[in-house]
Amino acid sequence: MASVFVRVINHGKMCCALKSVVNARFTFAVTSKSQVRYSSSELKNHKRGEVHNDESKIQKSVFISQSDDIFTNLALEDWMYKNFDFTNHHVMLLWRNSPSVVVGRNQNPWLEANCGLLADQGIQLARRESGGGTVYHDAGNLNLTFFTPRPRYNRRQNLEIISTALHREWGLKTEINKKEDIVINDMYKISGTASKLGRPNSYHHCTLLVDVNKNLLSEALHKYEKGIETKATQSVPSPVLNLTDVNSSVTISRLISSIGWEYLRTTPLSRKDGGWDLVGKQRGFQMINPTNDWFPGLEQIRDEFQSWDWRFGKTPKFTVTRSFPLPRHITVGGRTVETRAEEQLKVTLTVVNGLVEDVVMKIPQTLSMSEEFEEDLKMITSIRGHRFTEEALDELNASLGAQIHRDDGKHFVTDCVRKVMASV
Repeated sequence: MASVFVRVINHGKMCCALKSVVNARFTFAVTSKSQVRYSSSELKNHKRGEVHNDESKIQKSVFISQSDDIFTNLALEDWMYKNFDFTNHHVMLLWRNSPSVVVGRNQNPWLEANCGLLADQGIQLARRESGGGTVYHDAGNLNLTFFTPRPRYNRRQNLEIISTALHREWGLKTEINKKEDIVINDMYKISGTASKLGRPNSYHHCTLLVDVNKNLLSEALHKYEKGIETKATQSVPSPVLNLTDVNSSVTISRLISSIGWEYLRTTPLSRKDGGWDLVGKQRGFQMINPTNDWFPGLEQIRDEFQSWDWRFGKTPKFTVTRSFPLPRHITVGGRTVETRAEEQLKVTLTVVNGLVEDVVMKIPQTLSMSEEFEEDLKMITSIRGHRFTEEALDELNASLGAQIHRDDGKHFVTDCVRKVMASV
């Protein structure tokens, strides 16, 4: 991977030597905590002043996270949003993650992601603070977060900086569509976008597909028919393309360099090209080490992002329903009966805050012939209050014990409930 070397010299002037060298990460002259250069006045005090419109008072920085952990990077983003004063200091944070799927704040991960595949492949599932749809990350994806005070939020301007950099460096022609995605060749999505607007701060973040594993992306985000009904925000699939599919010379290192310089040479409000004279007045590129030492309280935020209660428990209420045809012959109450072709068992689970709130079953007449059988089926409701995971299935098995294997009907019903959960 190419490295970018940036050296800061007197009076904020910058001398840049961009080299291609084989290295495991980007190396900068500015790497120590003390050189991140935020002052105490930039922390905790950002609710005091009014946001001005004097561009000459605003400096810019390009921060680059040294972590590839999705939960750490989401925590860093949240920490900066909550603690930093961006009145006179705008920041573009660049970050990359090991393979992960990230759902929006108001989405259902069971609906958006192929959870079984994620577990098998060791792909992390995360939930971010912003809205929008689900995205897949790996080392071939560059993430960008633009921090400003709320009144200066302008995500189209941010996307134009990216588009300009792509054109200036590689001659690539891109468009920003009505959804504020960046597309290429009129239809292929190379960047999706989302944002969080608060007081006093805001951020806009987006992805940039460089050399992502598209097969794994497709499999990880594959939508199966799961019988889910919900008011949660649902993603709308789009055809995607890697930048390397269009121009093989595009690399993450050159992107960081080109987009970073484009950001620094662009005036913060009017988006004019100030060239290298403006670059020399900025704070430059800075490597960020997202740890508690640099950002007190970061680990606690990371733990919250990684918790089951946040990733799954924040899911809006949903129901999942499936119907199962009865086998031709089935043993109920100790006797074998012949079923009718149209008979089906319908199972509906209601899930609230990631917990099973209710289990409703529409029992066909053949299965309801035995009062003993109906009493035993009530034990299935023991999964209420449990997480919508294998935990609920374990509870179900423990409640019914070995007796389900002695009765085809009971075994069939419990197996159907198990299939409903496993299908999601």
